[in-house]
Amino acid sequence: MDGRTARAERTRAAIVDAHLALITEGDLRPTGERIAERAGVSLRALWTNFSDMETLFEASGGQVLARQDAAYQPVDPSLPLHRRVEEYCRQRAELLQLIAPMARAAAMREPVSAQLRRNRLKHIDRVRDEVSALFAPELEMAGQGRDQLLAALIASTMWPAWSMLLDGLDLDVDAARGVMVRTVTALLLTAMASGMA
Repeated sequence: MDGRTARAERTRAAIVDAHLALITEGDLRPTGERIAERAGVSLRALWTNFSDMETLFEASGGQVLARQDAAYQPVDPSLPLHRRVEEYCRQRAELLQLIAPMARAAAMREPVSAQLRRNRLKHIDRVRDEVSALFAPELEMAGQGRDQLLAALIASTMWPAWSMLLDGLDLDVDAARGVMVRTVTALLLTAMASGMA
């Protein structure tokens, strides 16, 4: 990598870091001017590196996924069901708390941002893959209700449900995690029983 390319990469990284830092600090709709100021670059440099907010949302979304990847620890699929549920929900709560400011900011702009919708779909795909592998035996036992159970598990452990528990019902993290455990357990046991009937 030559010096010019390295400088450009550092500038892009500084802009993304500034964008996410402002959001984390509570500025859920930071302007280009504030992002550039925080990054220590000119506004022209910001828009030279990112043609519009959509391209910045794409880069910032990639950084959020990288932070989640760094914090992620796979749950052992050989654990008993109650342990798998406990460990899955513990980790989901931690990851959701990690992305909370960015998720709140994205929710404000997602109706008019195709890139933010694409970012959300990446999170959904990751949860779908994890749930499909971690609860594969129970999903199989659900029989014809498998797809419905999978959708319910995904929906109950994504940001909108977590936001309802914290922001809507004013629960603390421990209480919200307890509700998630209860919900996931009930979904799995009920679907398994129906599939075996």
